[in-house]
Amino acid sequence: MGGVSRRSILVGTAGGVLGTAAAGTAVATAGQTAAGSARLRWAASWSTAQTAPTSADADATAGFTDTTLRYKLHLSAGTTQPAVRLRFANPFGSAPVVVGSVTANAKPVLFGGEKDVVLAAGATVVSDPVGLVLPDGGDLVVSMYLPGPTGPLSFHRNVHATGYIGDRATNSVFLLTGVDVPATGRHVVGVLGDSITEGVGTPDNANLRWPDQYAARFRRRPAVANLGISGNRVLLDDARFGPGGQSRFDRDVLGLPNLATLVMFLGINDIQQPPSQTDPTRILDAYEQLVRRAHDHDLEVIGATIGPFKGWIRYTDALDQVRNDVNAVLRQGRLFDRLLDVDAALRDPADPAQLRPDFNSGDGLHPNSAGAKAIAEGPVW
Repeated sequence: MGGVSRRSILVGTAGGVLGTAAAGTAVATAGQTAAGSARLRWAASWSTAQTAPTSADADATAGFTDTTLRYKLHLSAGTTQPAVRLRFANPFGSAPVVVGSVTANAKPVLFGGEKDVVLAAGATVVSDPVGLVLPDGGDLVVSMYLPGPTGPLSFHRNVHATGYIGDRATNSVFLLTGVDVPATGRHVVGVLGDSITEGVGTPDNANLRWPDQYAARFRRRPAVANLGISGNRVLLDDARFGPGGQSRFDRDVLGLPNLATLVMFLGINDIQQPPSQTDPTRILDAYEQLVRRAHDHDLEVIGATIGPFKGWIRYTDALDQVRNDVNAVLRQGRLFDRLLDVDAALRDPADPAQLRPDFNSGDGLHPNSAGAKAIAEGPVW
């Protein structure tokens, strides 16, 4: 699959690695926003995917009143042009939320020239540009005040980086979904993934998730959007692990500014997580549907084989056969535009059903930082 228009926007490197999507897109200067700033084309430099809170998520369920939240975000791509903007969303909310005041690296963030904004239930709001210059792989500290009471909030449960609710540490991010930089010279690689993409198995605050390590490989970093949700599937929705890949595709993937390439990194949870999907055709059909929808938006789609998981608490030989059946079809090369062979990058030559010992975080399923690097450096063919 995949036509010339999709492939031509990607720039390959020796060894056939993930395309950096570095074909230039000129900044449009025609037109003005309501706030009077030049109209820019944006690229998603940091992103996270949201879920609805459950009864176990006390902060997100109760919401906040008179509370300041603070996050340190690791950007994939920076900007030499002094402009950064923030995106906030509350797709699972049931009432309007006032967001403000907000700062980014201590600079005020405005919304149509105002210091706060009403985020309607189910809506997304985008800030005015903030005059910041940031390096590739740099950090952005965002502080946001919620006067509240907010009621329950959409959030990402664990970004594997420490933020703060007042003075109390948290790994969750509430309402904030993205940081964009001017897209001059780069498009966006979005990764629709599960816990391995989210960063489980790598240390918190180390920025060693595989999408981080992929972006760091290049002198001029691509903009990479990490849409990993721990426990997420292709097929089924789950109250805790969020809408499945098919359900969240329009919001999480198509909502990314300047997206050019989608990496499909889902499937292991369909197999190992009850109720287990034991028919590989069901998983493959779901992949194909997502490829069709992505191609409707002229995206290149890179698939990923499903990595080994022997040693994981729910491993069985029968479930591993389902994984191998899916991977065998993917390696035929007829489903995705290109394929990232995660299984080949991670498996133990002495026992291909399990992770290489030096890549195992300890649970048999999630690769450690070295394993994440192996994914990031894996060939795409």
